[in-house]
Amino acid sequence: MHDRTHISKRSADESPPELEGFGRDLRIDACRGIALWCIFLDHVPGNIGSWLTLRHYGFSDAAEVFMFMSGVTCALAYGRARQREGWSGVLGRSLRRGWDIYAASLLLTLACVIMVYLAGRDHLADETNTRILLEHPGAALAHAAILQYRPVNTDILPVFVIYHVLFAPLLWLLLRVPNVTLGASVLLYGLVRVFGWTVPAWPHNVWFFNPLAWQLLLVLGAWWVIEGNRFRPWVTSRAALVLAVLYLVFSLVIALSSRVTSLEPLVPQTLTNLLFPIDKSNLSPFRLLHFLAVAVLAVWFVPHNWRGLATPVMRGAIRCGANSLPIYCLGVLLAFASHVALLDISDGLSMQIAVSLGGILVMIVAAILLSSIRIKTWRQPQPTEPPPADPRLRAAAKSWRSRVPGPITTSVCSLLRRNRSLAPQRSAVVMGPRFRGDDSGV
Repeated sequence: MHDRTHISKRSADESPPELEGFGRDLRIDACRGIALWCIFLDHVPGNIGSWLTLRHYGFSDAAEVFMFMSGVTCALAYGRARQREGWSGVLGRSLRRGWDIYAASLLLTLACVIMVYLAGRDHLADETNTRILLEHPGAALAHAAILQYRPVNTDILPVFVIYHVLFAPLLWLLLRVPNVTLGASVLLYGLVRVFGWTVPAWPHNVWFFNPLAWQLLLVLGAWWVIEGNRFRPWVTSRAALVLAVLYLVFSLVIALSSRVTSLEPLVPQTLTNLLFPIDKSNLSPFRLLHFLAVAVLAVWFVPHNWRGLATPVMRGAIRCGANSLPIYCLGVLLAFASHVALLDISDGLSMQIAVSLGGILVMIVAAILLSSIRIKTWRQPQPTEPPPADPRLRAAAKSWRSRVPGPITTSVCSLLRRNRSLAPQRSAVVMGPRFRGDDSGV
């Protein structure tokens, strides 16, 4: 637990200890990967695989997990970028990442409408909100370019575009007044809940994920990285664990009673009317509390060195989480393809299981390929002639090169150069090349 006096005196340019390490917490990628799998399963209508996700057993689902973890990764990645490159580097990286997500959103929109057109089923155009794009492509693409139009299941990407573009000033505030910044985020969330503030969409309705409400989870994740150690004793207390378990049991009973007819008598109708509908677009407080309860359990039972991270399933989730943006886009397309397969081939139980497992396997294989490409891209060529600064060391190196095989010479000279602080510093958060991936947000 950090000393409160020391933290309060931290200078504006000093980063918290959490941003100074260069290890990659594999739990972050594992959580993002599992969330991506759950999002894919939930996006396939009438799919038995969705019963493996949070959605059927409580008030929240994978969206809350993914948003919170995005705040964590943004704080870590951009915080370390500030140490290496300053605030100009943070701003440049956040804008580039926002542009990547923006481009992915437009490309995914085009891919969705192409798949709907090729499927040849008229009702799919209505289900996926692509009919307007097929009938009025110019107007639809123009509104897609300004983030006012998007097909079904792609709603989260425009939200992340905004969050990444604005993350540099958010990080500036969090590093200086973290608790005040979190308080302002909570206040904005409360005002949205009271006054019903929304962001309009085209041609009608509003953004499915209201960025004015969902920002709370992103800010909360970033705040936890910077200030969380002060409050960790509260989160890891037995009182917090008991409250979390009680709320999860309560939400489990409510959720199952709304989906299983035989369990409906367990919940009074008055309580059901009070709770439902649980608003997802504006992040209902019941959803928020449910996610926080799940997070408390994760802190308690998933330590940093959890052995489960070495299992094949978790390694697959880690690979997917490390390539979150392309894997999310792939999951959207796989969900649509799975839906078409269930309509055209069979919607039986075996087919539902097949498309669920097949889709997750395709996501894992794609993530492995992306990681392999990224390793080759980031791999730096070894220097053939590292020049030592000292003339005597230069002469010794020359003598070594004439008598010792190349690989050994390169290793020794690299060691000499590193000892003299001449080696260039790597600019990415590294925990082995296998786990290099997206370090910021979606």
